[in-house]
Amino acid sequence: MKLLRFGELGAEKPGLVDDDGQIRDLSAHVDDITGTTVTPEALDRLRAIDPTSLPRVDPDTRIGACVGSVGKLIAIGLNYADHAAEANMALPEEPIVFFKATSSICGPNDSIEIPRGSTKTDWEVELGVVIGTRAKYVSETDALSHVAGYCIVNDVSERDFQLHRSGQWVKGKSHDTFAPMGPWLVTADKVADPQNLAMSLSVNGQTMQDGSTRTMHFSVATVISHLSQFMTLHPGDVIATGTPPGVGMGQKPQVYLGEGDSMVLSIEGLGEQLQTCIAALG
Repeated sequence: MKLLRFGELGAEKPGLVDDDGQIRDLSAHVDDITGTTVTPEALDRLRAIDPTSLPRVDPDTRIGACVGSVGKLIAIGLNYADHAAEANMALPEEPIVFFKATSSICGPNDSIEIPRGSTKTDWEVELGVVIGTRAKYVSETDALSHVAGYCIVNDVSERDFQLHRSGQWVKGKSHDTFAPMGPWLVTADKVADPQNLAMSLSVNGQTMQDGSTRTMHFSVATVISHLSQFMTLHPGDVIATGTPPGVGMGQKPQVYLGEGDSMVLSIEGLGEQLQTCIAALG
């Protein structure tokens, strides 16, 4: 099942994608796609609905972030062996954990704001994991049973803010629009193996990232289990699991985003994002 949210920013409605790729309106059944909607029981109720009984949505309607009211947006750094190599950094012994402000979340095709004073705004295509059941002190064996589904996340990053402005990475990770999410939340039963998904990102038509979740250093199950030792994961929490090589910081010479640049991101089975960069809004 593919769940999504559509409509104007701040007024999104819940929907699903039928077998023909048509968006259907779920508003008569649920208020939104949030933590309460992605529990196993709630997803079973949605699966029981005949999509053809739902109103069609204009295909030109804006698509919002696939999950609303996210409690935690957690990200994992240097989680691909080949990305760590291009960054000239050692692979970590434990997952590197940081947070992105939930106010950075936006729709998959919304414009990306280049922050004021930015010189190094970068891209990162990532597999997003949406939690479906409470996870605290879970084992790696049981970890995937807590997943509601998967989506694409662009972990947009301002590298100078991230690395040279003191403190945690969050400064370079949290500007408005720095976490496009979606277009859909694909439920876990439709993703046979989260560790075998092709992923790519292009900038202005040039492929920059062309990788696979196979090269993750810490698997999705390992990441969930690890995080659950330090914090309780709740339904609707989102984890961005790291990026393959090809980011702007890793290019020789380095390449960064500017106004007018466009990005296309895709992950096998999870859809596609398209974003254009603009100057930061007030």
